[in-house]
Amino acid sequence: MNLGSPDSTEVKDVRRYLMQFLMDKRVIDKPYLLRLPLVGGIIVPFRAPKSAHAYKEIWTKEGSPLIVLTRQLQQAVQQQVSEPVEIAMRYGNPTVQHAFNSLMQKADGLEEVIAVPLYPHYAMSSYETAVQHAKEIHRKGKYPFKLHFIKPFYNDPGYIDAMAESMKPFVSAGGFDHILFSYHGIPARHLVKGDPTGSHRSGSQECCQTPSPGREFCYRYQCFETTRLIAEKLGIPANKHSISFQSRLGKGWLEPFTDIRLEEMPKEGIKKILILCPAFVSDCLETLEEIAMRGKETFMHAGGQSYTFIPCLNTHPLWVETIAGWIKGYNAGETKMLLKEPVYQ
Repeated sequence: MNLGSPDSTEVKDVRRYLMQFLMDKRVIDKPYLLRLPLVGGIIVPFRAPKSAHAYKEIWTKEGSPLIVLTRQLQQAVQQQVSEPVEIAMRYGNPTVQHAFNSLMQKADGLEEVIAVPLYPHYAMSSYETAVQHAKEIHRKGKYPFKLHFIKPFYNDPGYIDAMAESMKPFVSAGGFDHILFSYHGIPARHLVKGDPTGSHRSGSQECCQTPSPGREFCYRYQCFETTRLIAEKLGIPANKHSISFQSRLGKGWLEPFTDIRLEEMPKEGIKKILILCPAFVSDCLETLEEIAMRGKETFMHAGGQSYTFIPCLNTHPLWVETIAGWIKGYNAGETKMLLKEPVYQ
């Protein structure tokens, strides 16, 4: 399961996609009667034309990069496992229903389906909504098979190894002052709202450093942990890398903001950077247009000299092996990567 994409770059298709996406109560967590006029009357009419233009900047002859790359990942994983593999999007097409129905047709007497939400880190607006949506479709469709989920894999050795290997050619080449790990932003309030353990201490600088049950649901902690593990794997000194958060929508989102940091860094003497987006495993609008294109423009305009975007994992061989390994591990009786149930309300 991946995020999704409009069916085309036409404003009407982008508008339809944004309505579905932003009306999700786990994305914009306002009451429905407030969310509807906010999204339908203000945000979408304003954003749809701009987003349509942005999609046109990255659209390929095969279609949306996110859909194309997820399909390529499916085909690569299918070559390593005997079970049928399908893809589904949380928003847009292909739908979860389509995936479930296709799997039912491909496997007579289907008993179990393992869903892999392609989000390394837990957030109510990404991982949680994907899980809940799939569970709802499964329940309403009265599908006969059991539905399992791979849990967030922010610290999974396979994911970390794949990330490190994908970065290694860029890091080994040298010639950079700093590496910026840009993660998708979320409202800070979601850190508390999305933690069913009630152990998250909002606003505390020490929270992410203190062991607690809430780490299983803490997006910020998991982003820092992914960065730490990758940096250790590649031997990147602490003073040569940092974290920022992109794609903010309004106030009160996690800081520091990527766009602001890209403006500040050249003034701090950081003229040559490598930048990557570990929260995304497939390149999409937020990586290709926001970071690789607009981010570069911001950095270079601020006085930067070199700006190198490191692509997402996409179909990196180690990433494909990692996903296939989760399936093979489950078949061998290993359940360490399965989400524990029940978890979310």
